[in-house]
Amino acid sequence: MERRHFLKGMGTAWLIFSGMSSLAQPVPDKKKRRLRFVVGSDSHYGQPNTPYRDHMNAAIDQMKAIHAKDPFDFGVINGDIIHDDFTFTPEARQLLDTLPFTYHVTQGNHDMATAQQWENGWNRPVNYSVKLDDVVLLFATTSNEKGTYLPPDLNWLQQQFQQHASAKHILLFIHIPPIKFTNNAIESKAFVELVGDQANLRAVFHGHEHDKDSIYWYKNIPFIFDGHIGGSWGVPYRGFRIVELQMDGALLTWIMDPIKKINNEILPAPDAEK
Repeated sequence: MERRHFLKGMGTAWLIFSGMSSLAQPVPDKKKRRLRFVVGSDSHYGQPNTPYRDHMNAAIDQMKAIHAKDPFDFGVINGDIIHDDFTFTPEARQLLDTLPFTYHVTQGNHDMATAQQWENGWNRPVNYSVKLDDVVLLFATTSNEKGTYLPPDLNWLQQQFQQHASAKHILLFIHIPPIKFTNNAIESKAFVELVGDQANLRAVFHGHEHDKDSIYWYKNIPFIFDGHIGGSWGVPYRGFRIVELQMDGALLTWIMDPIKKINNEILPAPDAEK
């Protein structure tokens, strides 16, 4: 596995994984598994001149097939579910509601909706948390009705970190990266400072960058991308990511393209990285 260190932005050392290696292949062990979930993003349902229904259905069908063999505890559609026109939401939701497992959603910049429109359309607020025993899932918006690129609500996020300080693991799902890892990310020093102080933040998941299916690091926190389900650009396949959180905090993860399993990685538990 090729590893490159460099300084960027705020003088912070970033670690990027590039060129995925076959030396560290996930070896699933169900006895050691804490959670298993699927995360995909950027279906861009309703985008003109794209077969958006086919793209969405292909992802859903493959998620169902994988779930039938080895069930997911939940799924996440991590932003840009629809493309600019929020009236496509009922149709997109009707398709996603056929998933045989609980799924969560986040608002991306193309999910142009007010907080109230979003809640009416998806039956959940733009920012919310889910507690699964010792694991907490955080879902936060990074945009608004104008499609503005925003960091998550840092007051809400800080409250969540304080409220769940005793949780063993926190997983954060947001569409737009607030660290300038990539060309279309934004840079929020306040976000960087806040997440860097969270010892139990196990991973941050992003969409937005259709051409990224890699993992970036800040301190001991992996920032994980998953390509794209739909849309008109990005990596040369349309797929999603599967993640298995182990009891010790390690993460096993890979991409489905959506048929073939690629980019296998083991992300060690934080204690193992010291």
